[in-house]
Amino acid sequence: MPYRLEILAHKDDGRAKTLEQKLDGISVRVVDVYMSENQILTSDKVTSAVTNPVTQTLNPALNNFDWALEIGFLPGVTDNVGHTVSELLELAGANDNTACYSARLYLLKGKLSREDVQYIGESIANKLINRITVLSAKEFAASGGMSTTIPKVSLSNQGSVADEVDLNISDADLEILSAKGIPNADGTRRGPLGLPTPYIKAIQTYYKNLNRNPTDIELETLAQTWSEHCKHTIFASPIDEITDGLYKHYIKRATKEIREQKKMSFQRTLESRATKELDPSVHWDDGMGKDFDGDICVSVFSDNAGGIIFDDNYLITDKVETHNSPSALDPFGGSITGIVGVNRDCMGFGQGAKPIINRYGFCLADPRTAPELYRDKNLTIPILSPETIMNGVIAGVESGGNQSGIPTPQGFVYFDDNYVGKPLVFVGTIGLIPRIINGKPGHEKKARPGDKIVMAG
Repeated sequence: MPYRLEILAHKDDGRAKTLEQKLDGISVRVVDVYMSENQILTSDKVTSAVTNPVTQTLNPALNNFDWALEIGFLPGVTDNVGHTVSELLELAGANDNTACYSARLYLLKGKLSREDVQYIGESIANKLINRITVLSAKEFAASGGMSTTIPKVSLSNQGSVADEVDLNISDADLEILSAKGIPNADGTRRGPLGLPTPYIKAIQTYYKNLNRNPTDIELETLAQTWSEHCKHTIFASPIDEITDGLYKHYIKRATKEIREQKKMSFQRTLESRATKELDPSVHWDDGMGKDFDGDICVSVFSDNAGGIIFDDNYLITDKVETHNSPSALDPFGGSITGIVGVNRDCMGFGQGAKPIINRYGFCLADPRTAPELYRDKNLTIPILSPETIMNGVIAGVESGGNQSGIPTPQGFVYFDDNYVGKPLVFVGTIGLIPRIINGKPGHEKKARPGDKIVMAG
């Protein structure tokens, strides 16, 4: 049996006021909703933890509204608030079936049609990850309120057998397979593999040598592992006259040349100082250590982050990345994944650096505009509005950074209409690590048998 908590916020709740500013003449009340199949959700231990008695009312009679709009998550989507309440259920004594799911219910009062309310829902939700439910006040009363939706993923592998994918097909059909995905029995396809022709032909050759076809799981795994997101294959591939690829030719080469130039410059400085017969007892190393040779880099392109010398005692680590396409589809999820990813990369550097500074860069379209653009050629899947994208990426970096206790003192935002379909979302983290840890260089590490694996986050 599903159980449901409804917690009505004070009328001056900031979330309600923000929406009221957009909906001229419409009053809004906000209800936080928690749902679980475990009755302990309704216990005093849990309800007292999720309700603020000063600003919220637990399970009140909901009335004085014209429309009810509920936005929750679709099955399988990460629900951080729900996960937190699940932990409260465990603390309250639940031993199993502790899954909890959150939603937000908006009570709207004013002159609105059902189409208006649906449009409001689509403007503040993301149909890729959210469900939207609309009821009139009359429907709400007749059904006894909103239904309790448990967006649980139920999978069964009983009798399941991996499908064989026939790769003994023409090059043209291989391209269709890559572009549209593995075919189902009913003629539909499972979605693009995104494998360039040379890649899928390499897979075809490999399995020919094995005298068998791949299973669907094998082929999907190769497509995922060889994707641009995971492998940066395009970035590393030859392009025109750049035979060693953009990554090696521009980024790695530029870094190498700058390091060499700085070392030469430092040596010239030492030689110049020596000819002036400066005090030999003074280390002219700018505080970098006795053995400093002018190269501040100690770990480049080899670990989760880059490491450079800060002073005699510490290294600083640095890592940046972009999450552009993910943020175009799910702004909050895209940017929070980016920021916690670079947090992780600092913690994974060497013997473990401490993240101390986050930073960001957002290139966005004007949030005051509402362009009618679509993701598909049939014009059925509209892009998210620039305002939705802006609010989402800001909230994601804030949640993944500031709310983790890591300050974000640096950042920029740039607006241009060319970013309307796809924003640029840069995120970065700077970490701090001792140069020597337990008598060994802090940036060096090696996994050994018996080591324990710890997952944080």
